[in-house]
Amino acid sequence: MFGRRFTLFRLMGFAVRADASWFLVILLVTWSLATRYFPGVYEGLTTRTYWLMALVGAAVLFLSIIAHEFSHSLVARRFGIPMKGITLFMFGGVAEMDDEPPSAKAELLMAIAGPIASVVIGGMFLGLVFAASRLGIRVEVIAVLSYVGMTNFVLAIFNLLPAFPLDGGRVLRALVWWKSGNIRRATRIASNAGTGFGWLLVILGVLALIQGDVVGGIWLFLIGTFVRHAASMSYHQVVLREMLSGRPVHRFMNPTPVAVPRAITVAELVDEYIYRYHHSLFPVVDGDRLVGCVTTQQVKQLPREEWSQQTVGAIANACSTDNSISPNADAMQALVQMSRRQASHLMVVEGDRLVGILGARDLLRLLSEKMELES
Repeated sequence: MFGRRFTLFRLMGFAVRADASWFLVILLVTWSLATRYFPGVYEGLTTRTYWLMALVGAAVLFLSIIAHEFSHSLVARRFGIPMKGITLFMFGGVAEMDDEPPSAKAELLMAIAGPIASVVIGGMFLGLVFAASRLGIRVEVIAVLSYVGMTNFVLAIFNLLPAFPLDGGRVLRALVWWKSGNIRRATRIASNAGTGFGWLLVILGVLALIQGDVVGGIWLFLIGTFVRHAASMSYHQVVLREMLSGRPVHRFMNPTPVAVPRAITVAELVDEYIYRYHHSLFPVVDGDRLVGCVTTQQVKQLPREEWSQQTVGAIANACSTDNSISPNADAMQALVQMSRRQASHLMVVEGDRLVGILGARDLLRLLSEKMELES
């Protein structure tokens, strides 16, 4: 879902990150507030004042989004769900989970925590608007407080729409899960609702473009496309977890991995392995013993004139729990490990022997075949 991310800060053990797309969005939101919203609602102020109001309003709005996602994370922690952190991106924010909720109750409570937080924040800001009006505080302050308060209520209402993966879609999934006892069936129903809602937003976006509302039409189209994609991927993730959980890695690994002898040169590695197999990571062996691994990133960092002089063994890194796993480990654990480390492959190691390699692409291919057979 995300591209390059930057860690903004940490709060109570949760990392708050920003996807590169978020920086573009905060600029667009600030520009829109400074040139359209505030001048249209509060006339007669200076351009400098509008931009200052826009900067403060956008900053507080995104802090509100963090609070919304933070509430999800706190409830998830209460139920023992591993959390990667909170990421701000083009369409708002998301609390990233390493696993599905353990029960329908956990799903329900985690889902409603966000909208409740948004309603509470919205109520607090509108209360401040009332107090500020009674005290005769400047209109610029009231304008920003009012904008943040109303936007939080809009955020809560939008998120409560029964379209997965929005919070309302998660509530729908929790209720179906509770009634049927089947998380896969519940996810399929909620995912279909999300897909339908996504298509509705896409159609509304196209209609808005036809009527001349370029900015609004593009946003509706992009949000609809995102919701459709996210709904579909969420169902696929549940199927994948169901397929992998409780099954050992050795059932899915490639038992004849491409391994690189430690004695060959880096130039030979590039010509005979990287250009031939197009992998980003290669196990390095000495006979049948695993001695480490080498990545394309390590090769890039080595000056090209040294490729014919350095051996692969000289630049290889030792194996670690980040890039290797036991053949008897849970396959779902392996997928989570690859996702967390953003790795495409894991070496399957038993003692000091390389017994196979597990690729994320292979697991996704199995998922595709399973979905095709069952459909």
